[in-house]
Amino acid sequence: MKRTFMAAGLAVVLSACGSPEKGADAAQEGNPFLTEFTTPFGVPPFDKITLADYKPAFLQGMEEQKQEIDAIVKQRSVPDFENTIVALDQSGRLLKRVSSVFYGQNSVNTNDEMQALSRELSPLLSKHNDDISLNPALFARVKEVYDNQAKFNLDKEQKKLLEETYKDFVRGGANLPADKQEKLRELNSGISMLQLTFGQNMLKETNDFQLVIDKKEDLSGLPESLIANAAKAAKAAGMDGKWLFTLHNPSVMPFLQYADNRALREKIFKGYINRGNNGNDADNNKVVRDLITLRLEKAKLMGYDDYASFVLEDRMAKTSDKVYALLDEVWTPALAKAKMELADINAEIKKEGGNFEAEGWDWRYYFEKAKKAKFDLDENQVRPYLKLDNVRDGAFYVANKLYGITFTPVNNIPLPHPEAQAFECKDKDGSYLGILYFDFFPRASKRGGAWCGTYRSQTYQDGKRLGPIVTIVCNFSQPAEGQPALLSADEAETLFHEFGHGLHNLFKDVHYYGVSGVPRDFVELPSQVMEHWVFEPEVLKVYAKHYQTGEVIPAALIEKLDKSGKYGQGFATTEYLAASLLDMDYHVLKEIPADLDVMKFENETLGKRGLIRQIPSRYRTTYFNHTMGGGYTAGYYSYIWAEVLDADAYEAYKETGDIFNPEVAAKFRTYILTPGGIDDAMDMYKNFRGKEPNTEPLLKNRGLK
Repeated sequence: MKRTFMAAGLAVVLSACGSPEKGADAAQEGNPFLTEFTTPFGVPPFDKITLADYKPAFLQGMEEQKQEIDAIVKQRSVPDFENTIVALDQSGRLLKRVSSVFYGQNSVNTNDEMQALSRELSPLLSKHNDDISLNPALFARVKEVYDNQAKFNLDKEQKKLLEETYKDFVRGGANLPADKQEKLRELNSGISMLQLTFGQNMLKETNDFQLVIDKKEDLSGLPESLIANAAKAAKAAGMDGKWLFTLHNPSVMPFLQYADNRALREKIFKGYINRGNNGNDADNNKVVRDLITLRLEKAKLMGYDDYASFVLEDRMAKTSDKVYALLDEVWTPALAKAKMELADINAEIKKEGGNFEAEGWDWRYYFEKAKKAKFDLDENQVRPYLKLDNVRDGAFYVANKLYGITFTPVNNIPLPHPEAQAFECKDKDGSYLGILYFDFFPRASKRGGAWCGTYRSQTYQDGKRLGPIVTIVCNFSQPAEGQPALLSADEAETLFHEFGHGLHNLFKDVHYYGVSGVPRDFVELPSQVMEHWVFEPEVLKVYAKHYQTGEVIPAALIEKLDKSGKYGQGFATTEYLAASLLDMDYHVLKEIPADLDVMKFENETLGKRGLIRQIPSRYRTTYFNHTMGGGYTAGYYSYIWAEVLDADAYEAYKETGDIFNPEVAAKFRTYILTPGGIDDAMDMYKNFRGKEPNTEPLLKNRGLK
């Protein structure tokens, strides 16, 4: 649902809060959520918020929104757009405010108490949401406005808000009979709790694994920076003199890439792919089985054959057939390319005198050797030129060249974590656009991956645009002692990707919460299109400077990067598509056996498509938080769907001969980044490009054609 009453992640939030009387009481209690934020730019006062502040603010936020809904329902005025649709859209401001901070902090700096509170709040918030979605008197007013909309003289944005509001009620069960609504409440509560449990189990499994090395010879092949970080991690864990490696990506991935010790590669690889599948108290097998069962029950209750049909109705793809058509079109050439890469890897093994065939824990290690043999390129040649601050400034440079915007460091404002950075973003005319936070490095209290969210979404207040408070969160390699953070090529690409999401949030200009979102399979377009600039020679020459000498990255190294750029796309595309297919296969099921073995299902569904054993799905079932934790359920295909769009969109720049063409950039901002969800997604794309996209640029971009 685009109209969200309670955030399941980083929510939108508005500065206004409860009534003056309640605000005054709260001020005496010292709860920061229940008074106006007086911080610069209205950012949350992270330094003053305590764990004890959340629950009272949630409870009061729910109560205030309940009163606001009651006021809408009980008014004697005939339902119209302002007194019903806008009033509903603007309700729950306090709840949005506390949700944004709590779920944001629970992702970047959690602890046992926060996780326990999230479990306590889950059923309360599920019930609160259902009390609104299933309120018959409220739906009657919404339906009356919807049925008589011709008489209200609505503009395009208002019409879209009305359409989305009505649709959300219908998809939320408003048309179901009372007994089925009661069942829907049960299912929603169960799904919410299972998704929460899945994510908490995954974090625990990731944090619990440790590979401790006490012999220096076992570090052979590893970069010095990785060794230094492992020593620092061991010391922090009370194991001074040893080296500690974890399942966080900046630790496990370079270990698999460079460690000469094959047995240790196997150990950490198996630890990684078996998260949530260890038969312990954090095992996710039953959680998955119960979750997909409840999702299917919900879909059938709502009149759909399977859960994917329910979800996709509200996406660009519309049907699972269209999703599978795209995935299958890319799968065949990707798998063929992966088999060619496997042959190269096995050749490297034989070259070294090995008498074994590559396994999953060998892929990254021998692929690195194969790439060096083919292109004379080692990732460690590139890292010295990818100083984190420089890459960040390179993203700022691209945004300035495209749109004229600027980013200025902001000091002395509260930060979501002490390691975070803050920047003020201004438009080309000097007007304020919003605040952008960065939080770059992993820690045990932070979930894995990279994402962009908001502590306050863009909105309007008293007729004036209220700028968003955006946060970009990553898990990049920690800098070695006394050294700056140096990124891998993949990490640099990730920074540009999340920055693209950030620009989408910063440029958005809508008046209502209900039209601020875009379909899941469109949302990755603004992020993925930014990746195209990261290794453009013109851009590299600006930001890719050696961290010690300041030397600009040599042209010869840029040429090697360019030539090797498509090598490895067989592996990367296949592991991604495997996860996308797995996600869809679970959610097109029309019956789920009570004794379903989810790992057997995974092996069979991917095995029948010919996935080679050396390439596991990017996310195996028991740690596939994108789909089992919610957010990308029946939607992990969205990245490749959006890549069709972004590859075609970048062609619009290249066709002009200028990757910073101001006219193309202006159109992209106007038609893609600014409107939120006011227009249908494909209409937005066609407004920008003048035509629908095709898959040719994607296949060419990935080297699959």
